[in-house]
This record gives sequence, structure tokens and C-alpha cells, in this order.
Amino acid sequence: MKTTFVRAAAPAIALALFAAGCGPAQTAEPMWKLIEPWAGLGPSPTPTPLPSATPDLLTRLLPPTPLPGSPPVTPTPDPARPQPTVRTNTEWHVVQRGESLGAIAALYGVGAGQLVSANGIVNPNILSIGQVLEVPPPIAQAAGPSDKIIPDSALIYGPASLLFDLTEFSSGWNGYLNAYVDTIDGARLTGPEIVQLAAQQYSVDPRLLLAALEWQSGWVRSSNVSAVGITYPMGYLAPGTEGLYAQLSWAADQLNMGYYRWRAGWAGPLVFGDGRVVPAGTGINAGTAGVQYLFSQLDSVEAWRQAMSPDGFAAMFRELFGDPFLTAIEPVVPKSPETPALRLPFEPGKTWSFTGGPHSAWGIGAAWAALDFAPPGYALGCVWSGEWVTAAADGLVLRSEKGEVLQDLDGDGFEQTGWVLLYMHIESSERVPAGAELRAGDPIGHPSCEGGVADGTHLHLARRYNGEWIAADGSLPFNLDGWVSGGLGREYDGTMTRGEARLEACGCRNEENQIAR
Repeated sequence: MKTTFVRAAAPAIALALFAAGCGPAQTAEPMWKLIEPWAGLGPSPTPTPLPSATPDLLTRLLPPTPLPGSPPVTPTPDPARPQPTVRTNTEWHVVQRGESLGAIAALYGVGAGQLVSANGIVNPNILSIGQVLEVPPPIAQAAGPSDKIIPDSALIYGPASLLFDLTEFSSGWNGYLNAYVDTIDGARLTGPEIVQLAAQQYSVDPRLLLAALEWQSGWVRSSNVSAVGITYPMGYLAPGTEGLYAQLSWAADQLNMGYYRWRAGWAGPLVFGDGRVVPAGTGINAGTAGVQYLFSQLDSVEAWRQAMSPDGFAAMFRELFGDPFLTAIEPVVPKSPETPALRLPFEPGKTWSFTGGPHSAWGIGAAWAALDFAPPGYALGCVWSGEWVTAAADGLVLRSEKGEVLQDLDGDGFEQTGWVLLYMHIESSERVPAGAELRAGDPIGHPSCEGGVADGTHLHLARRYNGEWIAADGSLPFNLDGWVSGGLGREYDGTMTRGEARLEACGCRNEENQIAR
């Protein structure tokens, strides 16, 4: 059972259980306006205008201006991480059903190209079940550079992003980006609007996406772009990823992959397509790890080292946006942020199924920040459900479209600051509108398959704090009516525990995954 965010270049897989039901008769106005008969659900929410960043807010966000003559700002060194031992022996792998060459390469920490060469593979997209592959050892290289490229706050779509006006910046250049227009999800969007869309969905700072785009193809500052650069502006030459949105989505996913893996304790090494592996440089931070990971998926080791040097990508980023360390707003997530009390996102007295443990919030790289729940019932597939997804906390609805409802819990109207909840796969019919003020328990909409290609009706719930996806199996787990989330070491495997009760996620309906208030 799967769900895929089709707006992403790289899919995310989720387990789901599906509820039975028949399509409802349509009401004259959305159900969120007809809450009065629903005992205990509170008054009807009302749309309110969303704010824009004010000079006062931006002044409060900025770090203090360095005094004249003071030493240049330098990032605080991160502690060195011990590098894992690189395998030196040849192994053999028997291809199983559903495996791809890329997945097998990742399993053994080698490059896909290395497997192709070692096994004389003609078409890397075709493997046979039972085929035996030689898996040579990785080719160890010297450690990567230790120079920090960006602070953590320059990678995520957090408070520092409020200091940047994408429209104003892009209008200052006569680049190909400004001339580009494409249709995304039925809407005609300009190049800058597509950058903004990818930044919001993946929670990646738009300046970093613009800098990567400029480095790879010159889209930002030049109107003269090569034919290959027009089709594959990030240089990721994979079928099905043509166009700006698909390329930016893939790039944002890679940035998140490096960032959140580093956050979770990963220490490298970086694996290149030809099988060479590069240990991480001493003392790099998560933001730098994200940038290094992205370009390791695009470049040879030699080109990567040049790009990651102080005179490479970092220098170009400063040309475009100034020194990112001067406007760093950190730590992104304090050691002990105040966490709001959350409710299970469905009505009291209803029992849902816990179908997906900690997994990626968006795409495949955005931390293991999400949980999945399916409504009551035994029907399989993308069936209509009359059950209500309800607000887990008080807060303002910032976005409500294409299956996505984004709720701001601190009430300032900015998704880049404070706690934000993502409710995904919310059916368009009777879905709460953007601008609505919700109280915990208010209806949000019905679970569905909208917002991606899903093969089962369910709710995908994730959290961000100051733009950073918060892992459901980390130090700040979900606490939903006393049910605390945990992980079992593999994506989608996880638990919910309350007192002596312990549930385990399952893409099914059984006694072990039924959850209620």
C-alpha cells in the first residue's frame, strides 16, 4: 500500500489502511461553516488575512550587527564524528523482488555505476529476480573539505527566510528564470513562483535553491542557457525529471537528505557514482552536509572538491546574497523548545488505525517527521470517508490546497517561525479554508488520497519548528493525547505508547494498531 507525493521529483512511500464509505451529498456551503450541530467541536472558524513580514519583525530576527573592527563572524565548530569503517572485501547480492540497482548500491555503500561496471550490466533499469551481482568494495578517498559553506538556518525555510524577498531579488536580473513559465498542478506559474513553491513544500530556503540553480545552469543571472540546462536546470539527467519544478524538487530532496541524516547522527561517507567514497570533513555542520550531499549526487569527486572549496559554491552564494553567517538565526531548534499539547487528529469516541510510523514528511529526505493514521473501516483503496480529521491544536490555517492543510500554532501567520502542523491527504470537499482560526478539535476535512498518488485513504501528519522538520522518533516525539511516538529503526516502522499500552504501526487493521483518545 503506497502513497506518493507526485509533486515531488522523488517519491515517498507510506503504508495506509483505508475506510469504507459512500460519497456524501453535497451541501450548499462547506461543512466547516456548519459546525453548530456538532457538540463539542466549537464555533465556526472564520478566515482572517495572513500577515506580511514587517520591518519590526525583521529587525527582531536579525542578529546583532558586528562592531567596526571586530573579527569576522565564523561559525562555531561542530564536534568531529568518527567515520565508519569502509568495507574492503567483495560481496555478492541476490536480487530480490522490487529491488533497483540504486537501492542495492545504497545498501552496500557503493556507486550504482560501480555495480554496472563490475557486472557488465547493459541496461541498469532491468534486473532479474535471482540475479547474482558482484558488489566490489568502495574506493576510499581522502576526507572532504572542512570549510563550512552555510549555517543550518540558511538551508531550511525558517526565520532567516523572512529576510529575503524572492520577487524583488529575481526582478533585478534578466535571467532565464524570469522568462520561464510552466503549468504545475493546473496552475500557470512563473520561474520565481516555482522556486517559492518548492521552498515551501520541502521547507528549504529559496536562496539556497536559487544559488544551486545558478551554479548548475546560470538560470538566475543569464538569459543564455544551454539546451541541456533548459531541460535539466539542476543537471540531474534522469528521465521524468525534466523542467524546473521537477529539478528543484529533486535538489531540495537531496539537500534535506544530507541535512536531516546529519542531524540524526550520520557521519558519512559520501558515495559517488563511480564507487569512490569520501569521508566527511572534520567539524562540518548539518547545513554544509546538505550542500555537500547534493553536489555529491551530481559531480565527480574532483569537480565536487572544487565546488565545495571556499572559492567555489560558497563564494558564488556570497556574491548573490552576502555572507549567510552574518544573518544566521540559530540555533534553529533550541535544546528544549516549548512544545504545545496536541490532540489525536480525529473526533473523541472514534478509533482509527496507526498505519505508518516515523517516515519522511515530504519527498524522501525531509526527516522521519510524519505519522500515518487511517479512519475506521475495512474497505481498501482510495474510498470516500465521512470521518473528520480534526485540529490537533489551536492555530491559524496558512494553506489549504491540493490535499495539504498547513496550520500555524503560534498565530503569527508565518510558516517559517514556531510550530507548524502539516495535515496531508485532506479531501477538497468540506476542507477548512486558508485564513481560518481553529481551536483544537475543530474539523479540518476528510481523509483521502488527495495531495499525491495514494492507493489508500489516510491522514499524513507532520511537524516543523522554525522551518525544521521535527523527527517523530527523536528527542521531541509526538505526544497526542498522551500517546508518544517512537521508531523501530526502519522507516514506517514505529510505535505509539501511552502508559502500559503500546501500539505498533501496521498497514492493516488489527488489535495492535487501534488508537483512540
